[in-house]
Amino acid sequence: MKLKAIYSAILVAASFSINAFASDSLRVATFNVSMDATNHTPKGEQVKSDALVNALKSNNQQIKNIAEIIQRVRPDIILLNEFDFIPKEQGVEYFNKHYLNVSQQKQDAINYPYFYIAPVNTGLATEFDLDNDGKKNGVMGDAQGFGFFEGHYGMVVLSKFPIDFDKIRTLQTFKYKDMPNAQMPLMPKTGENWYNEQEWQALRLSSKSFWDLPVTVNNKTIHVLASHPTPPVFDGEENRNGKRNHDEVRLIADYVANANYIYDDQGKKGGLKADSRFVILGDLNAAPEGDKARTNTTDQILKNPLINASFTPKSTGAKEQYSSVPYGQNYSANWQARVDYVLPSNYGLKIKNGGVFWPSKTSDEHRLIEDRNASSDHRLVWLDLIVE
Repeated sequence: MKLKAIYSAILVAASFSINAFASDSLRVATFNVSMDATNHTPKGEQVKSDALVNALKSNNQQIKNIAEIIQRVRPDIILLNEFDFIPKEQGVEYFNKHYLNVSQQKQDAINYPYFYIAPVNTGLATEFDLDNDGKKNGVMGDAQGFGFFEGHYGMVVLSKFPIDFDKIRTLQTFKYKDMPNAQMPLMPKTGENWYNEQEWQALRLSSKSFWDLPVTVNNKTIHVLASHPTPPVFDGEENRNGKRNHDEVRLIADYVANANYIYDDQGKKGGLKADSRFVILGDLNAAPEGDKARTNTTDQILKNPLINASFTPKSTGAKEQYSSVPYGQNYSANWQARVDYVLPSNYGLKIKNGGVFWPSKTSDEHRLIEDRNASSDHRLVWLDLIVE
């Protein structure tokens, strides 16, 4: 697959008018949908890049459930993590037309006239032994980001409002070495750098990518900041994934603070200007509480003066399932952690409401999340925002 940014405005006949903001609030959501090749490959078989294409064409029940959840929550803007980077006509366009535009279980169909999808670093081969297992596999642990092929575990943003495609910024190629005081993992036995000099010069920071998508709502710009940092596990004592996760989250904080060391894929320096409206979206793979807590990572955004983290989305389902845990109602993943975030700027946006799609066991909707194969091991998280 040729790696170039793919974006499109699908102009279809629909009742939604981009000029009519009927509600007094904007619903923004994030959802790790597990629509990746690994999740659609039979156990024991080789993971191939066409697995999602084949699943979409097969009227797949898991994908129908994902669409139903989106139709029930009805966000105006949504980031989908773990949606493979495949040709748009076989991927996001097909999903929009054959799943979202089709009523699922008597829910009203939903349409997103605008979307953005682009290359990610997962599965992007290198010539190095980045995981230091003595083998140079190119992909998986030796890729720029863990993946079985280029575009594995990608992401896509769907929007009912216009995306200013000419002003999109991506930081896919930003080098890890160019972040001041980046956390270099060390060899546990010797204390030497985990990555040699050649590897460190080549390694990118984002395990997938980092996007800044300007969306126009009521003639005002909201920057959708989308990412999916690497899980801080699947490593060893060197904690290379934990350190990378920390610095990928740090990149978000530094971007909203307009840090001058940052550069995008077109060479433009800096982050957001002061007094910019933004919403941080993504499965950030970092929890602020519990046995999986990484507060040194989450404090960078949850205790950031530029970011409104005053509202924590909750669900009745998680509260019911984890009633013995004081913060269980905050969980956004079925492996007992809050890791999926919708965080707006303090400037120009106010939080009206929000939640996590996690129905109680007595609800008919519980079938949509009863196990990870029903939809995903993550839950859709949303906020209703007032645009000022």
